[in-house]
Amino acid sequence: MAQIIDGAKIAEEIRQQVCIDVEKLKEKGIVPGLAAIVVGNDPASAVYVRNKARACEATGILSQLHHLSFHAKESEVLDQIHALNQDARIHGILVQLPLPEHINEDRILDAIAPHKDVDGLTPVNQGLLQLGRASLVPCTPLGVCELLSRSGVVVEGKHVVVVGRSRLVGMPLAILLAQKSTIGNATVTICHSKSSTLAEFTRQADILIAAIGKPQYIGAAMVKKNVIIIDVGINRAEDPSSARGYRLVGDVDFDGVKNIVQMITPVPGGVGPMTIAMLLRNTVSAAQNLLRQ
Repeated sequence: MAQIIDGAKIAEEIRQQVCIDVEKLKEKGIVPGLAAIVVGNDPASAVYVRNKARACEATGILSQLHHLSFHAKESEVLDQIHALNQDARIHGILVQLPLPEHINEDRILDAIAPHKDVDGLTPVNQGLLQLGRASLVPCTPLGVCELLSRSGVVVEGKHVVVVGRSRLVGMPLAILLAQKSTIGNATVTICHSKSSTLAEFTRQADILIAAIGKPQYIGAAMVKKNVIIIDVGINRAEDPSSARGYRLVGDVDFDGVKNIVQMITPVPGGVGPMTIAMLLRNTVSAAQNLLRQ
């Protein structure tokens, strides 16, 4: 049976440190503030934002929610971002993705002030990440690196296979793990849904990171014995026995691989809590950066 990497426990440890850092900032007259912009009524987005608000409250971070109609114009979203860019109470701005199709995602993300970009998705922060100079790194990739580090996994010299190439997870995570740093120095292979021989690559991995967005896509035949798996996926699978009619599953067939692999993150309770913990930490970092200017 694989060792289960308890993301919820590790996230709580990080949140406790965030609480300490928040108190230190408050002693200097700074209350870290995080604003979320949500367009529409996507259920998954609503859950994430609600959890974020609770986490902010628990750690002493000011939390704002700006909810716009699904039919809001792109200009309305941009106006909201511009207002938050100028708001001294707000140190971090989060635009919940995905956005409705009539809104250009690139234009929206480009409008966020880089020093308030706690998701690390503006062109400035994406560029700094590639140079190894970013102070605000995308939350989920940063959370994955923390999971590995705090679980005693040595990444240096290992072959890491990242399945997924999104700018939110796959690409920045591959950059972090390949860089010359304390959390990097791995040999990284990036695969995706169009990789014609995907299983050949996943079976080579010492560390396999699944972020392809397909429920239980990675099965036992696609992994080697004693691999370490980080499952980033969060998908809904029909489950008539559940009161909700569904259950959450990852991109990996957990039951199918649990007796083969060395370590694995569960879904839920793995990467998800870490994403929120890193969002809190990035918000504090953005506030701390003000003191260094």
